[in-house]
Amino acid sequence: MRRPPFLVPDNFTLALVGTVVLASLLPCKGETAVAVDWVTNIAIGLLFFLHGAKLSREAVVAGATHWRLHGVVLISTFVMFPLLGLAMKPLVAPIVTPALYTGILFLCTLPSTVQSSIAFTSIARGNVPAAVCSASASSLLGIFLTPALVSVVVTNHAATTGSGWHTVGAIVMQLLVPFVAGQLLRPVIGPWIDRNRAVLRFVDQGSILLVVYTAFSEAVNEGLWRHLPPAALAGLVFVNALLLALALGITAFASKRLGFNREDQITIIFCGSKKSLASGIPMAKVIFASHAVGAVVLPLMLFHQMQLMVCAALAQRWATRETHAERSQTAAAQRH
Repeated sequence: MRRPPFLVPDNFTLALVGTVVLASLLPCKGETAVAVDWVTNIAIGLLFFLHGAKLSREAVVAGATHWRLHGVVLISTFVMFPLLGLAMKPLVAPIVTPALYTGILFLCTLPSTVQSSIAFTSIARGNVPAAVCSASASSLLGIFLTPALVSVVVTNHAATTGSGWHTVGAIVMQLLVPFVAGQLLRPVIGPWIDRNRAVLRFVDQGSILLVVYTAFSEAVNEGLWRHLPPAALAGLVFVNALLLALALGITAFASKRLGFNREDQITIIFCGSKKSLASGIPMAKVIFASHAVGAVVLPLMLFHQMQLMVCAALAQRWATRETHAERSQTAAAQRH
């Protein structure tokens, strides 16, 4: 029996797995690690510069008047998720390592995705302009809110590189400044970026793979796999699945009870239940000490693939349901 397309890992997921394997077998050390770290920092800055150049100002303000929807998405992303992470501690702590639980809490503080949230909203025929605005606002606010939330939610401060404000400053310099520079230069380079989206995709995915390689290299050198039993990995799969199910269920229930129409409900579910790998991995590199990043980003990498598969299935199901409903309405109109 052929597997559904949404269950087949994409090339980027396979590349992530391959990068983790490579770092586990051939971790970079010494001067090589220092050089790779410099290249990674440059790639991250270039990534956010290109994102700033790609995002039109019209997209940033599109649907901005729909404040109730955006408020629900932001509350789901930056309030609901951290509270779920803290509330799940009695269940999570016995089945995962402390480092993995720190990674789960970090996952809960991250902003929503941009590209996939908009794509799934479009497939399911939701409110795309509102999705663009909500996902973009979440991504920008996350630059400030994520490090602040980490300083409050994550109690293992020994794993971080400094105070919350120091971390905010580091993230502003490494992520926000290149993003703003890209926005300012969009009138000059924006048309070229729009014609060459493959360049952005290459930098996007390439920078993430570089961070994953350097993070896991450092973690492997510190004995990551020796201190990570298989039972903890199995527990992490269970915890991530539970967290995703709760997020989807709560956003679906809340959006319906608050009286949003079908299109807005779809937007809230997809934008409010997802977490950004593209933002999370660079932020982890800035926020956490280098030896801790590998274990911290492992829950995020797993959650990323799970949310893609589940949301792809939901989007396809809702799109099919809407198509059938339209056909039924057309047939009924023709009979009358």
